[in-house]
Amino acid sequence: MEKFYIITNSEKDPNLEITGKIEQYLKEHKKFCTIQQGERRFRGPFHYTDPGLIPDEIQCIIVLGGDGTLLQAARDVVYKGIPLLGINLGTLGFLAEVYREGIYSALDQLMKDDYEVEDRMMLTGQVYRGNRLLGEGIALNDIVIIREGSLRVVKFNNYVNGEYLNSYNADGIIIATPTGSTGYSLSVGGPVVSPSAALTLMTPIAPHTINTRSIVLPPDDTITVEIGEGRHNREENGLAFFDGDTRVPMISGDKIIIRRAAVNTKILKLNHQSFLEVLRQKMRNS
Repeated sequence: MEKFYIITNSEKDPNLEITGKIEQYLKEHKKFCTIQQGERRFRGPFHYTDPGLIPDEIQCIIVLGGDGTLLQAARDVVYKGIPLLGINLGTLGFLAEVYREGIYSALDQLMKDDYEVEDRMMLTGQVYRGNRLLGEGIALNDIVIIREGSLRVVKFNNYVNGEYLNSYNADGIIIATPTGSTGYSLSVGGPVVSPSAALTLMTPIAPHTINTRSIVLPPDDTITVEIGEGRHNREENGLAFFDGDTRVPMISGDKIIIRRAAVNTKILKLNHQSFLEVLRQKMRNS
């Protein structure tokens, strides 16, 4: 690789000290490198990065921060089709593979083209009130539909390919990709899935039943989640979150239609370890 672009979470690298060292190292090795300029948070359709500012010839985007930073950046740049490498400046992470002490060796591998590229499936979601589109988004990890307001469970009616599946009385529902199986879904009892798999997970959050489990669905199924009415025909309020960031308010009767995205996120893998090896190490250190 010859041409690099750096996206940095300024809260994790406030003075851009690490960012500057990476830029200097790459330029010392006669590589092209540019750093994202401007505010960390963009107004409008972008969350972290304006993809229009990324030169077309860039071959790798280096993301400094943690899994959250990588998720936000991935959603913004996915249509560029450029592989991302995450450098973890935080704590436990499954997406940001490289830690501070391994930065220079990781850069050496990139410059020697010693890496693999993994395609990670994504999800899209559209929220409707009747036939009116309220909002939409894309997610690498998950789309979460949760109650909003007072501490009471909400009824969620679930459909797959237009056919009624079930209803949950719960705090919410997580629709996750294999990448997202190690995120929020895992914390509420969902299974861990290899990121190379192609499937979708549906996991309820704090359901009011004893024997509720995650449901595994084929990747190309269309999932619809509807917020049901409350007791005494009371209107309930909810929120649809895309990777924990973009949110769309919902009320009883609103539906979110979730499908596999037409694009994938490309993640660079350097350590040549199997997913099981990585999982074992992360679980041991968590």
